[in-house]
Amino acid sequence: MDLGLILITIGALFVGGLAADQIGRRTQLPRVTLLLGCGIIVGSSGFDLIPKEIETWYELLSIIALTMVAFLLGGALTKSNLRSHGRSIIMISVAIVLSTFTLVALGLWLLGLDVGIALLLGAIATATAPAATQDVIRQSGFDNAFTETLRGIVAIDDVWGLILFSVVIVFVHHLYGNGEAEMLSGLVYEIFGSIFLGALVGVPAAFLTGRLAEGEPLQIEALALVFLTAGLSIWLGFSYLISGMVVGMFIVNRARHHTRAFHEIKHIQWPFMVLFFILAGASLDLSILASVGLIGLAYVVLRSVSRILGGWIGAILGAAPVAERKWFGVALLPQAGVAVGMALVASKNFPEWSETIMALTIGTTVIFEILGPAGTLLAINRVSSAKASE
Repeated sequence: MDLGLILITIGALFVGGLAADQIGRRTQLPRVTLLLGCGIIVGSSGFDLIPKEIETWYELLSIIALTMVAFLLGGALTKSNLRSHGRSIIMISVAIVLSTFTLVALGLWLLGLDVGIALLLGAIATATAPAATQDVIRQSGFDNAFTETLRGIVAIDDVWGLILFSVVIVFVHHLYGNGEAEMLSGLVYEIFGSIFLGALVGVPAAFLTGRLAEGEPLQIEALALVFLTAGLSIWLGFSYLISGMVVGMFIVNRARHHTRAFHEIKHIQWPFMVLFFILAGASLDLSILASVGLIGLAYVVLRSVSRILGGWIGAILGAAPVAERKWFGVALLPQAGVAVGMALVASKNFPEWSETIMALTIGTTVIFEILGPAGTLLAINRVSSAKASE
């Protein structure tokens, strides 16, 4: 292990992150897309400049970064936000998940895929990219009703997607004659266990943190909560995303003495996000794009249309402002690690479809992770401009 080379690489990655941040500020290009592009250039699909020792850190960095994102998203679920936008958050998130699953599964089945694999891909398509969406919201600089609702949706839509995915796995097993019910019990354990762990950490954290520095948790307190939540979740087989979100929700709603509950997490998050997104880009294999073909293109079109349609229907049912309704689905196009995780589970359960599921999911994730953040930024800017002109 060449420590000098590793340190030089980390320093260069941070310089790349700084450049992406500055280019994003001047051009309004999403920082996420720029960082992923940087990762693709220096990764295995480009010049292959990143040492293998650094690449092995990707899983650890992704867990830390995504747990921080979960804290911030949970912090968006304040009582005032839920009172103001709770109906919209629930209706839009549910409508997008159901419409995405239905249209993608039906469309792929009509195009000739086996009904089982079509159902699995439809369930995988419901997953979003909370880290990318959260970062684009921060980069936009807007903090209004639309972005508050968007944060709330991103915080819970993967929960609905996970529930649906697990039910679909059980259904497909039964459809093909396998009496597999373990996934459903595992789902109950994971979701309710994650919520319980989040409450177990969040309740005392709400009372104890922010006592030493006038209502603002210290940096060491923030890091302790992130690492403890993520570590306990993994150790117990829970979802660190759900646990982190619940911890954040408890702290922001129960810590009466806090003035800036998540300031320190926001302050330390960006360096982790820089490494996370660049290494995510470096891990993408662009050669897979050539293997997805017309089915992959159909998946991209079906998922895009279904999310826009579901967002519009959910916004109507949730009584969201008219100016916002057509933009929720556009803002929720990014797809990343959650989808790949679902694909890995599906491949393990149905090895006969493994190659198709992984190629389609990874190939289309490359597309959605590069182009999706641009849709999120466009939606935020358009809605914010419309509100400003009213």
